[in-house]
Amino acid sequence: MLKKNVLSIKNLNKTYSLNSSKSPKSINALKNLNLDVKEGEIFGLLGPNGAGKTTFINILSGTTVKTSGKVNVWGFDLDVNPRQVRASIGIVPQEINLDPFFSPRKLLELQAGLYGVKKKDRITDTVLKLVSLENESNSYARSLSGGMKRRLLVAKALVHQPPILFLDEPTAGVDINLRKNLWDSVKLLNKLGVTIILTTHYLEEAEQMCDRIGILTKGSLVALDSTQNLLKRIQTKKVTFKIDAPIDLEKINLKSLKIIYNNKYEVCVSYEKNTLTMNEIIDVFIKANIKIVDISSDDGDLEDVFINITKN
Repeated sequence: MLKKNVLSIKNLNKTYSLNSSKSPKSINALKNLNLDVKEGEIFGLLGPNGAGKTTFINILSGTTVKTSGKVNVWGFDLDVNPRQVRASIGIVPQEINLDPFFSPRKLLELQAGLYGVKKKDRITDTVLKLVSLENESNSYARSLSGGMKRRLLVAKALVHQPPILFLDEPTAGVDINLRKNLWDSVKLLNKLGVTIILTTHYLEEAEQMCDRIGILTKGSLVALDSTQNLLKRIQTKKVTFKIDAPIDLEKINLKSLKIIYNNKYEVCVSYEKNTLTMNEIIDVFIKANIKIVDISSDDGDLEDVFINITKN
């Protein structure tokens, strides 16, 4: 069954003018961005600082006006129905911006009121339970831990029951345990049908969480594919052999083979998968009458993909 697009971006551009008396200049924050996000997926938007991720989120939230292009969210055109677009999105910002003298309950009630949710239709208790803050519902926000404040930001973004949730660097500065708790909440939301779009600098996190990933560089989308297909782009494979006797590999002439280190009983090499196979390397040890005790390999990770794409 084909899932519908909940977010469709066509030729989106944003240009900032930097007018000065000497020379008028402009910065292209987004350049002909085309992107579709499907219902129910967890989509990762990655890129270095200044790539255009925040500008993209700000356009959808209505705080930045696009220069040109089409934006459709949950079937609503941004130019025709901007209020419906904003109502279809919940945004969890990177910065913690909570009134310290309000309780979580009061903050959620206020947020629901700002979205025009009638009192009889509010889901404050449900959202507090969803992010595990029901026991702190009447405490001052200033007394909450860092992890609780992060979860409260997620709760604020959910009060109007948006079908799409944007998470902008949600685990920045959060320790490992709190990060795991936050992602457990995000996975639960996704199981309940919420489409998740996240930006993150933790590439391991994106690799584990995201169904698909788009990579932005200097305002342009330079990669867009499933996480697994992006990982398949890595051609360099690293292998470590534990052996029962020393071996001299310096004279071995195998195309693309590089010796990372050779420590008598442990040898680490790398090679390009399109020019060499593991069996060809193993044959070298067999012909030298060297017994291989153990083999471990590393196919690289999303960080390698990210570096190669943004560098090139």
